[in-house]
Amino acid sequence: MADPKGFLTTPRETPATRPVFLRIKDWREVYEESSTAEFGRERLPHQAGRCMDCGIPFCHQGCPLGNLIPEWNTLVWRDDWREASERLHATNNFPEFTGTLCPAPCEAACVLGINSDAVTIKRVEVSIIDRAWDEGWVTPRVPTARTGKKVAVVGSGPAGLAAAQQLTRAGHDVVVLERADAVGGLLRYGIPEFKMEKSRLDRRLAQMRAEGTEFRVNVDVGVDVTVARLHADYDAVVLAGGATAWRELPIPGRELRGIHQAMEYLPPANKVAAGQLDQSPISAEGKHVVVIGGGDTGADCVGTAHRQGAASVTQLEIMPRPPLARADVNPWPTYPMLYRVSSAHEEGGDRVYSVSTTEFLGDDDGTVRALRLAEVAAEGGRFVPVEGSAREIPADLVTLAMGFVGPERGPLLDDLGVDLDDRGNVARGTDFQTSVPGVFTAGDMGRGQSLIVWAIAEGRSAAAGVDAYLTGRAVLPRPIDPTERPLV
Repeated sequence: MADPKGFLTTPRETPATRPVFLRIKDWREVYEESSTAEFGRERLPHQAGRCMDCGIPFCHQGCPLGNLIPEWNTLVWRDDWREASERLHATNNFPEFTGTLCPAPCEAACVLGINSDAVTIKRVEVSIIDRAWDEGWVTPRVPTARTGKKVAVVGSGPAGLAAAQQLTRAGHDVVVLERADAVGGLLRYGIPEFKMEKSRLDRRLAQMRAEGTEFRVNVDVGVDVTVARLHADYDAVVLAGGATAWRELPIPGRELRGIHQAMEYLPPANKVAAGQLDQSPISAEGKHVVVIGGGDTGADCVGTAHRQGAASVTQLEIMPRPPLARADVNPWPTYPMLYRVSSAHEEGGDRVYSVSTTEFLGDDDGTVRALRLAEVAAEGGRFVPVEGSAREIPADLVTLAMGFVGPERGPLLDDLGVDLDDRGNVARGTDFQTSVPGVFTAGDMGRGQSLIVWAIAEGRSAAAGVDAYLTGRAVLPRPIDPTERPLV
């Protein structure tokens, strides 16, 4: 145990964020660098000391990776940061990704959270890995022996990267095939820079290259590389292409100019932030922006619109506004459905709940100028419009951030002939192998749209399945069974 009285004497604390009027002028992460450094150096051990080292660490259940949270909290309290980094990497290939992007189901499951503020697990995690990089403790782990087996990983998001790193370290020759012009999947072009600076991704990719993982970009598997060639060149294949088929909104006026899917809007903005483009072809500058969808992707659109200089930003959500405290039907340690304010929401804009868009309205030139919406109420398991509640709001730019419905159908899945489950995802067994021998799947492609921490856990688990298939051994850890349903 760290500090036996820490959870009684030390209140929860997090680093300061930069003032809104400053941070919306750039694409950097929102935290004050000096505050973060001071917090990690001086006050973070006290935050780690709030960990109760409880008899049953429900944070383990909350984390799909099974992170050894009480252990590295104690190590930080003892100022043994290097060993804390070792314990962190024992279960998580990319703690800098989860430490910045994961919604922290571990904190929702923290025992202290029953009647107090949970331990700042996510902040401890990212502080450990940031210090590990600064001190030079994160180095390539080059395999000492090679198996001679070749594995193709299709997709370079967090699931694909985790599978690739595990398999490379196990001695296999791994090639990651990415159809975009740069490696990273949604980490690269879907997640805005202000949520995670891409330097975090790039230094991890450099480590993977040094370990022996090969990356090939601008490769659309199924088109540029046929399925027949894939089978001929590789002993096993991991499908990690994500759930990239977005949900549409087929209502009158959808054909108007100025209405875009979130994944059409966010990638060019990320390229501007990276210096690859001078200006995004889809800009919110001076426009009334409406974001349809109240989740994390919608918040990313909100923050991006602020930085592009939008005249106004309105985010719409069909569900009712969540409560401020846990509902009786949502008890600890399940993940709480609460009203949350992200950094993007702190920066301005309106959030409107219990509404549904019924029509897009356009100018004579075919450009969207407004949308018509109505308040809705739940009735018989569906949402129905409230009579007399219809109204219009101005909209020069609309982004659709309503989630994803599964993997894209096309030559890759069609030619492979893998079975799909009843939700349209790639079906797999407990070893993550699909209906086609030697073909495995990990992440959103098999699970459906989910969290980054699940993607990394699935990548690690699929790698264990691939290694066992190729060698008959059981040397890689498997955090999860895809048939199990999580508590949190």
